[in-house]
Amino acid sequence: MPLRNRHGVSADPVPFVVVSGLAFMLSFSFGPLYGLAFGLSLPTALAASGMAFLLAAALAFHRQVWNGRPPEETSVALRAEQLLYGALVFAVVVAGATLPLLL
Repeated sequence: MPLRNRHGVSADPVPFVVVSGLAFMLSFSFGPLYGLAFGLSLPTALAASGMAFLLAAALAFHRQVWNGRPPEETSVALRAEQLLYGALVFAVVVAGATLPLLL
């Protein structure tokens, strides 16, 4: 079943799956650890991590599928530029998430 955007046009599911997978990895790698560090119980920290993941997945779906344009409508240069910016943001988020654990 192909994913369709709000206009009924088929959307590429790969970016959504990748971003959702990375959101899952980050939220469940750092979320419970931070929750326990701030005094939450393990079930509460896991629930908060799950909610953060669901929020990130919903935002990714809205941005990349629901409002997404088909690959034929965007240039390769624009997609490469967006991929570069996304990789930089991901690197900054991972570095920012690990800094408080080092201090």
